[in-house]
Amino acid sequence: MFGAGTDTTYTTLEWTMSELLKHPKIMEKLQNEVRLVAGSKLEITEEDLEKNEMPYLKAVIKESLRLHPPLPLLLPRELTHDTTLMGYEVAAGTRVMINAWAIGRDPILWENPEEFHPERFLDSGIEFKGFNFEFIPFGVGRRGCPGITFAMGVDELALAKLMHKFNFTTKNFLDMTETPGTAVHIKFPLLVTAVPHFASN
Repeated sequence: MFGAGTDTTYTTLEWTMSELLKHPKIMEKLQNEVRLVAGSKLEITEEDLEKNEMPYLKAVIKESLRLHPPLPLLLPRELTHDTTLMGYEVAAGTRVMINAWAIGRDPILWENPEEFHPERFLDSGIEFKGFNFEFIPFGVGRRGCPGITFAMGVDELALAKLMHKFNFTTKNFLDMTETPGTAVHIKFPLLVTAVPHFASN
């Protein structure tokens, strides 16, 4: 459980940073939000996140999870009884795999699904807690990921601290190729230049 939580948490952060570097205007908007909330404080804290004063930060991470769920195929389920689904007869004992990656990019469910557009989550009410089946990066129901709170808390705080303290650039071409596997990582390491940001600037 510890290994799974660590890998998926850092993978989410790496994909998020990659998308932000690819979309500098979105990164600038996020930095402005975080730095406005921080004000003259030296550090962003968990209390700052709990005040819900950073809706764009949450939207950015949601959008990253929509495009890049760390586990594209959710844990398999097995039917306990015969079921009819959308006209198909599915026998008991059938193993079902849910493709969260494909759901997050379905043009029937999402407008411009391949576009990184965090604004789609502002005031949308769409959450990843299992009530919106078009967005299920953590699964749903009793077998949903038990580490949602941990993962989101760590990723939100880490991203907020990075946006608060640094400005980022990269000279490398951002190759967003995915590696195949149980967890989907970015194929080539993310190499960036981080320059400390000072509030007086």
